[in-house]
Amino acid sequence: MRKIKIAFSEIEISDIAYGVANFGTEVTGSKADELTSEYISSGGNTLDTAHCYAFWEKGGLGVSEKELGAAIRRLGCRESVVIVSKGGHTDGGSDYPRPADFLSEKIIQSDLNESIDRLGYDIIDIYFLHRDDGITPVSEIIEMMNIHLRTGAIRVLGASNWSVERIESANSYAREKSLQGFSISQIAGSLAVPDWEVTTDPTMRYISTDEISYHTKSRMPVMAYSSTACGYFAGKGHDKGNYASKENEIRYRRSKELSVELECTPTQIAISWLLHQPFPVVPLFSTGKIEHMQEVMSSVKVTLSHEQVKWLNGSE
Repeated sequence: MRKIKIAFSEIEISDIAYGVANFGTEVTGSKADELTSEYISSGGNTLDTAHCYAFWEKGGLGVSEKELGAAIRRLGCRESVVIVSKGGHTDGGSDYPRPADFLSEKIIQSDLNESIDRLGYDIIDIYFLHRDDGITPVSEIIEMMNIHLRTGAIRVLGASNWSVERIESANSYAREKSLQGFSISQIAGSLAVPDWEVTTDPTMRYISTDEISYHTKSRMPVMAYSSTACGYFAGKGHDKGNYASKENEIRYRRSKELSVELECTPTQIAISWLLHQPFPVVPLFSTGKIEHMQEVMSSVKVTLSHEQVKWLNGSE
């Protein structure tokens, strides 16, 4: 599996990242070990969690980071994996109360300290700011995060669900002050396009025209979550849900047709489509099943031509 080098570091992440939001709830102990081991043996090295996972489950807040750290220790694989976590999330109600300025120094310091404690490791390799509060000035954010970079708590800084305008504003400030800016973005991205508008919740984003233009020019990698469109290419969510649209149905039918020709699955076609974008894309997926893990990880073996990528887009 290919590796993508991350700016400002020697970190290289695998073409496909594994999200472990369900660790500690649906996936624990030997099952977590089995899945993590399978992912690594398939060539993966990038494990993604967050401070807020999984507050929506009873007793779930923080357990993803705890279980991930425990699995890494049980497997003795710390040197061969890249730990990714996130802090600075919007308000989640009574189960995860947050202020409007959730990127303030006080909140980020607390989130980071708690994540390090839960993981049981002193360093988080890639640390994403999970959402953008739109309140905290980028100058304060960059200055604050560079303190954590200098102390060694984190190695690389990422922006999750940030607009390209705010990312570039932050990175422009960083360049001006000779500081480290954002090296990677994390937003939703799939061959299927969700039906929600970015403006409905400005703290949630997916790959669109603006992102394609910016990342093609900047070459900043995108870690694309919801890369399998919540099982859409396995036949789920066609009648209702965020991906139920005529446009996506056309893309699904084309992925099925092409999967027969290339002797793979529609899900593998969808993952391969992300890997064939004009800028570095790292599909991020989550699963509790070994078979699904193997299917997704084998997507790197699927090669698409430029014409096939355009055809899947809906272009003739």
